[in-house]
Amino acid sequence: MEAGGGRPQTVRPERRAPRRITADYLQRAAMYYLERYAAPAAQLRRVLARKVKISCRHHGLEAASFDAMLDEVVARCVSSGLVDDVRFAQARAATLQRKGRSARAIAASLSAKGVPRDLAAQASDVSNEDEMAAALKTARRKRLGPWSRGDRTATRQKDLAAMARAGFSMTITRVVIDGAGDEEVADL
Repeated sequence: MEAGGGRPQTVRPERRAPRRITADYLQRAAMYYLERYAAPAAQLRRVLARKVKISCRHHGLEAASFDAMLDEVVARCVSSGLVDDVRFAQARAATLQRKGRSARAIAASLSAKGVPRDLAAQASDVSNEDEMAAALKTARRKRLGPWSRGDRTATRQKDLAAMARAGFSMTITRVVIDGAGDEEVADL
């Protein structure tokens, strides 16, 4: 223990120097990343660009000189079918829909991952019934409206705000929060 009564200093092992960037290294890094994660082309490019930036900072090189190499590796992954933005957007949208996310939240999540806005909007487009089912899942999970434990009238505004922040329309939000539960789905 130190004299000041603080925590003992931990000795961290020194990190290895990052590898120099080559086309083969970037291709292997892309393959390794895609083995573990599904990703759109923009996200794969961001991951590889971060590796380039770290290596260039260490070796004193200019990161911009590797842009063409990055584009080539990403294009090769897209042309081989390893990266497919449409397939990624549809699969990710279906997963988020099952978790109870709103169509707006799904579109925002896909856009944040680098999926083009038009493709994100297309993949997140759901029917009113699906949106209602997602809103019911969210309300149940967050214990809002009919699933709250306290006085419903006292927390109504907070519940409406929570559902609105989750991206649901006010029409659906009011039906879920003011409704008695699953019976309300049949009325829409």
